[in-house]
Amino acid sequence: MEKKLILRGIIVGAFAGLLAFVFARIFAEPQINKAIDYESGRDAAQAALDKAAGLPAAAADPDLFSRTVQADVGIGVGMVFFGMAMGALFAVAYAVCLGRVGNLRARNLALLVAGGGFLGIYLVPFLKYPANPPAIGHEDTIKDRTGLYLVMVVCSLAFLVGAAVLGRRLRSRFGNWNATLLAAGAFVVAIGVVMALLPELGHLAYNKENFGNHATETPLPLTDDKGRIVYPGFPADVLFSFRFYSVAAQLLLWAVIGLCFGPLAERLLAPRSAPAPSVGRAEPVGA
Repeated sequence: MEKKLILRGIIVGAFAGLLAFVFARIFAEPQINKAIDYESGRDAAQAALDKAAGLPAAAADPDLFSRTVQADVGIGVGMVFFGMAMGALFAVAYAVCLGRVGNLRARNLALLVAGGGFLGIYLVPFLKYPANPPAIGHEDTIKDRTGLYLVMVVCSLAFLVGAAVLGRRLRSRFGNWNATLLAAGAFVVAIGVVMALLPELGHLAYNKENFGNHATETPLPLTDDKGRIVYPGFPADVLFSFRFYSVAAQLLLWAVIGLCFGPLAERLLAPRSAPAPSVGRAEPVGA
């Protein structure tokens, strides 16, 4: 049974990843192109400042893949495989929750688990470390940023599971509604403490040493030696649009997983019973 659920989760996840890719290709990709254009313009301005100061020009790194390949094949394959991985993880969580979270229908449980996946794996970590387009982020902090994000994901999932267990234990004493509110409050407090303890990306040691003590790695205006702005900071509208469409793509992915997996699980868990054999009409005695 579990293998069949996981297989269905992988298939649904692949479909959800494909739809999320189509959405991101239409709405998020233009924002990525704007971010790359900004990065190219800023690099040119920095090169001009370095040349005026007599500094050697930095060699440009060659692109292993064109933007067309990256935007179509690269992101598309990545989103499909990501959807498959999330679908398998979703199916495992669904199998664990089956029969342990109350008398829920298969479809309702699918939506509940999908909502928890979106909340724990993406939305809560996003609130602390939101997604950024290519022009934002320094190569020397990739390892630190990845580690911090993974800490947020692990804590978010662990606290979410803990909140579910806590709510179940409090249900008999406080009722479903109050137990749910208490468990949700405990989750908010616990994850809020973690967010407060984890550093802002701009406060990482490398960023403080080279760029000053700022909240994020978002590029500030580029200035010359006299303090005059020669290139603007990263456009706020591009940053907002990219993050908005990133959240929307993830919401679409998890919604499709929950909505499509539910009917498949329902058919697997509660197959239609075979029709009862028809009983022939008895002949009257003595006819």
